[in-house]
Amino acid sequence: MSKTALITGITGQDGLYLAELLLAKGYEVHGIIRGQNNPKIDIVKMTVPDVILHTGDLTDMSSLIRALKASQPHEVYNLAAISFVAYSWENAHLTSEVTGMGVLNALEAVRLYEGTSGKQVRFYQASSSEMFGKVQAVPQNEDTLLWPRSPYGVAKVYGHYMTINYRESYGMHASSGILFNHESPRRGLEFVTRKISDGAVRIKLGLADALYLGNLDAKRDWGFAGDYVVAMWLMLQQEKPENFVISSNENHTVRDFAEIAFSRLDLDYKQYVKIDQRFVRPAEVDILLGDSTQARKKLGWVPKVSFRQLVEMMVDSDLATLKKKHNL
Repeated sequence: MSKTALITGITGQDGLYLAELLLAKGYEVHGIIRGQNNPKIDIVKMTVPDVILHTGDLTDMSSLIRALKASQPHEVYNLAAISFVAYSWENAHLTSEVTGMGVLNALEAVRLYEGTSGKQVRFYQASSSEMFGKVQAVPQNEDTLLWPRSPYGVAKVYGHYMTINYRESYGMHASSGILFNHESPRRGLEFVTRKISDGAVRIKLGLADALYLGNLDAKRDWGFAGDYVVAMWLMLQQEKPENFVISSNENHTVRDFAEIAFSRLDLDYKQYVKIDQRFVRPAEVDILLGDSTQARKKLGWVPKVSFRQLVEMMVDSDLATLKKKHNL
């Protein structure tokens, strides 16, 4: 019998890649979107036209319950969040409501749905490496102490522990994926990786003269979003729910990302990248490096796309897009 999945955050890069994966596996896929006039609806309909959409919001539990009753899912993937870290300082309350309390609403909605429907739903919570913040160990694994350094990170910690609490209190099949930075050509332009790939291409095409960035020495563990959604699915196929770190187990700086992106276009990043203090975080997370040993052993998950391949994929995509847009 085919399975049914419900995805919050269907309009984001992870939601789109996950929907494609599940549809390919024969799932009936439902997604929750905010508002009838959401401009991202067109992206979903164009990318994954077979997805059935429902109007809902993580801050409105009744809308989540309606979506659950309408879709009757076997699996729920909670990917929705206000996920741009810099924005979370400017809007800490809203970030906390959506990224933190929204998880509680989703868990409670699933719990109530299970009680009335008599069926168990497997729940996935999108936790984040930003929870480690001021890292207490390198590399970071499932047992590393969490020390978030942004309102976003704090909200993610709340959602993470609430997922664990519902698992332990109600016996729910609820798993958290502690995903380290994962990118793709579908990443929003507000994120530094896409800002770099898009900026480098604009300079190459004569559409810009410079690229302004913040801390070039910040170290991250980057992977491809298309690889990471496979890990999400694998977690919900396990007999017992757990927390899993999902990472490439490699460290690279923002400078490394810029160097590869510009070199892909036969440019020297040093000539074009400028430092702008406006893009430096109030409390910086200096180094994130994951240890995904548990996921590799228990899930059999291994990332396929390398760091260099990821950067070049994003640059090539932006080059094709901007050439077409500007008839170059």
